Amino acid sequence: MADLYFTEEHEWLLVDGDSAKIGITAYAAEQLGDIVFVELPDAGRTVQAQDEVAVVESVKTASEIFAPVSGEITGNNGALDDAPETVNDDAMGQGWFFTMKLSNKDELSTLMDQAAYDAFVAEL
Repeated sequence: MADLYFTEEHEWLLVDGDSAKIGITAYAAEQLGDIVFVELPDAGRTVQAQDEVAVVESVKTASEIFAPVSGEITGNNGALDDAPETVNDDAMGQGWFFTMKLSNKDELSTLMDQAAYDAFVAEL
């Protein structure tokens, strides 16, 4: 069964074993406004937690996306190249950004679960 984690930078990770799918939360997509471009990382890149790995641009601003954990990028959602608005429409589903193989599952303990993230957002 997959486990869902969140960061304070409004990224989500759906972790299944030692693999994870990563994107931004619906809250982040709403704050950004209409997303017009997403720059995704290439597969094969090894990253450390908090490395900048992607950029999302909206009509309002551009924001960096950081690796929530360390590991190797294994793929990206190329469909966003032609349809970046998918992130606005389905941020936690079809709007995912990239996948990665985790190198240190202990880093997951620094992330929030759904209840903690909901409480975090409620305080903003």
